[in-house]
Amino acid sequence: MEYTAEQLIEFDDKYGAHNYEPLDVVLSKGKGVWVWDVKGNKYLDMLSSYSALNHGHCNPEVIKKMKEQLDNLTLTSRAFRNDKLPLFLKKVCEVTGMEMALPMNTGAEAVETALKASRKWGYKVKGIPNDKAEIVVAANNFHGRTITIISFATEDQYRDGFGPLTPGFEIVPYGDVAAIREKVGENTAAVMLEPIQGEGGIIIPPEGYLNEVKNICKENNVLFVLDEIQSGLGRTGKLFAWEWDGAKPDMIILGKALGGGVYPVSIVASSREVLGVFNPGDHGSTFGGNPVGAAVGIAALDYILEENLAERSNELGEYFMKKLKTLNHPVIKEVRGKGLFIGLELHEPARVYAERLKEKGILCKETHSTIIRFAPPLTITKEELDWAFLRIKDIFTE
Repeated sequence: MEYTAEQLIEFDDKYGAHNYEPLDVVLSKGKGVWVWDVKGNKYLDMLSSYSALNHGHCNPEVIKKMKEQLDNLTLTSRAFRNDKLPLFLKKVCEVTGMEMALPMNTGAEAVETALKASRKWGYKVKGIPNDKAEIVVAANNFHGRTITIISFATEDQYRDGFGPLTPGFEIVPYGDVAAIREKVGENTAAVMLEPIQGEGGIIIPPEGYLNEVKNICKENNVLFVLDEIQSGLGRTGKLFAWEWDGAKPDMIILGKALGGGVYPVSIVASSREVLGVFNPGDHGSTFGGNPVGAAVGIAALDYILEENLAERSNELGEYFMKKLKTLNHPVIKEVRGKGLFIGLELHEPARVYAERLKEKGILCKETHSTIIRFAPPLTITKEELDWAFLRIKDIFTE
């Protein structure tokens, strides 16, 4: 039986918890940068599932490798070894320049892994007294939705109704080096930041910020941890956003695009000293490191590197931002970004503009109420960006 878009929306609202407020478009097909709804309408995807679709929808190279693996072996758990995980771990370490890696599934799981690793390293290696470890984080952050992660969020809605919250976190203003220097102490295990705050509104810190924070961490024997779940793997015009500041972290967290837009894959990569604190039974995941995820992760990394998606993002991002900055409208406050990670901040709520763009055939979403995020698949062409710009221009001139 075929259902109408209206019926499917009704089912979604009736049977699903209302923890999202999606645009009322029911998608049924995707290819490259384009998606189609159940009515046959075509849209340009300018959100990329929050950077999970850097490769575009249904990337044929990634899907080919996934299908091959599906025919052979799908799941072993970590009770046994499989022939794809070692190759994935090797690839991740080569690409990140790290010594060891620990695979998970979702970004939030990877962040939890990094927090556990940081605390255990603090106790077992640095010598912090038991249960005294602190982790410094930035205001306006977004690292996931678990109880522990929302415990250091500063958005009231993320925390409302979910207490008691997890202690052990110190929150400082984002981009403020002096504040980090003041908070870091003998019980600090790690400083964890997003190199660019994505959900926070594409907030870019001052030049040199990450490098200064790294130096503070080094001086105080503190781990410098970067969450590159949204900003990594080519999104900002570099393979990793930390490269803009030359500030390689002690630990990096990856997810979203690591799954090639087809499968949840995440990972934490660090030194042997840090990830070596885990013993059998300390941490794990039934699906983390499964053969399908490993095969997909390898294919996703190979495609990003072979197709030079980071360089493409840098070039096209600069081109598109220049065009957006020509928009002269009193409602527009600022255009900012790195690569194809762009925020258009308005002086009023952005939801109505996202709705108007949907009617023009462009899918994007507001964040923090007044900011529209433009982050299309990195496979987009200059011609497709031109097509998008004309329609964005239209909604501000109508």
